[in-house]
Amino acid sequence: MFKYIVKRLLISIVILLGVSILIYTLVRMMPADYVDTKYASALQNATITQEQVDEFKKLYGIADNSFAGIMKGYFTWLGNMLRGDLGTSFKFQAPVADVITENMWVSFAIAVVATILQFLIAIPLGVSSATHQYSIRDYTVTVFTMIGLSLPTYFFAAILVKVVSVDWGLLPTTGLIYPGKSYGADFAGRMEEFGDMALHLILPIFCSVVLSLGGLMRYTRTNTLEVLSADYIRTARAKGLSEKTVIYKHAFRNTLIPLATLLAGILPSLFGGMMITEEVFAINGIGRLAYQALKEGDVPFVMGYNMFLSVLTVIGTLLSDIMYSIVDPRVKLGK
Repeated sequence: MFKYIVKRLLISIVILLGVSILIYTLVRMMPADYVDTKYASALQNATITQEQVDEFKKLYGIADNSFAGIMKGYFTWLGNMLRGDLGTSFKFQAPVADVITENMWVSFAIAVVATILQFLIAIPLGVSSATHQYSIRDYTVTVFTMIGLSLPTYFFAAILVKVVSVDWGLLPTTGLIYPGKSYGADFAGRMEEFGDMALHLILPIFCSVVLSLGGLMRYTRTNTLEVLSADYIRTARAKGLSEKTVIYKHAFRNTLIPLATLLAGILPSLFGGMMITEEVFAINGIGRLAYQALKEGDVPFVMGYNMFLSVLTVIGTLLSDIMYSIVDPRVKLGK
């Protein structure tokens, strides 16, 4: 096991280097960089000259977009990163590491609650759908699955805001707290603030849960159907065991084994935020900040954010492989 982990970590270093080169190159090759975006109107109104814009580009280190210039900029970024310095965000005017650590916890809270609800709802529905194959229940779950997989996030989120918040006036539309509202520093004030934040997060969490249920339900249904057709399930039924015992004691446990692979994607999604959801609901989580930084060509933040997600993905994949070998003794990790 130790040799396997060391080997995977060494391979991961090479993968992360390749990912960083690709991301940095793509960001630098965007049609408009941060300086062009920031001073576009000023340049059009002749309040700033092109020479001054070029000087700003040199100051930010993004003046030369030739292959040699991009590689020089990349190795400068890489050297700083290896020393623990992710640079200063162009847009947010603060160290990238500080911006990430200060804003990822809102996204983390949304993702944790949404993920827990997703598993609590999707797995029982998937199992129930499989055990009642081709029934009305199965068709209902299938239709709901397809709706969840087909609806774009921005479309469904906009509908929720329009109907629930604007038309019905039941929940706040955007943000985390009511604009201009102040809260006391005592316990009562903190609880009031917490209650308002929880109220603001209902719609984003609901949107995330509904749109993510479909894939997990379909995955669980398919795995359950495969397990139910196995020989040991037929043997359990032949022994006279009740259907409930067969399904929930023998089949369900083995249905969960492939779900261990989902750990690879859960970890980065918990901390990475949901760009579109946070943008629609105007929540300043890490996903929304990353979206804004990407639009404006904020190279240091985009690099820091994506490398953060890349490291989480590598760790999640490694944990997924280890968990798979633990829950299924038949799986042996290679040396």
